[in-house]
Amino acid sequence: MAKRQAKSAESATGAAGAKLDVKAVVAVLNQILEMELAGTVRYTHYSLMVYGFHRIPIVSWLRAQATESMAHAQQAGEYVTHFGAHPSLGIGPLLETERHEIGDILRESLEHERATIELYQELLALAEGRSVMLEEYAREMLMTEEAHQGEVDKMLRRPGDIAQFRTA
Repeated sequence: MAKRQAKSAESATGAAGAKLDVKAVVAVLNQILEMELAGTVRYTHYSLMVYGFHRIPIVSWLRAQATESMAHAQQAGEYVTHFGAHPSLGIGPLLETERHEIGDILRESLEHERATIELYQELLALAEGRSVMLEEYAREMLMTEEAHQGEVDKMLRRPGDIAQFRTA
């Protein structure tokens, strides 16, 4: 029984008959878990540092992002345990720039989202043709993260600007 579990923890045969590198998949899922947990902490921290006339809607939006990041972390952890592995207790990078102007917060958020998207793209590459479940999960998360990235991009634009925001 232990040999069978060890073998299934290393590779699994997907719907197309291709081998899924479960060890690599779990490693990426744990990185996603850590990044999403970091997102929870970041957005919560940011929500505490907003001041001024527009505080209430911005704080609400940031707290909703923290809640969403937690849900994403939990989902990644569920997939880790699906493959018989142990979810990470780590957390992704937490950068404290001590710059809390809304534009700075949003630019930091955009960079975090880009790094998280790269992990979901890596997961999709590992899953393609090997696991419909993971492919669908990765695609759904990429869609969600890209839409979120688009919202942050729009928030960084000046009123009347139509072109996408570009970081320097």
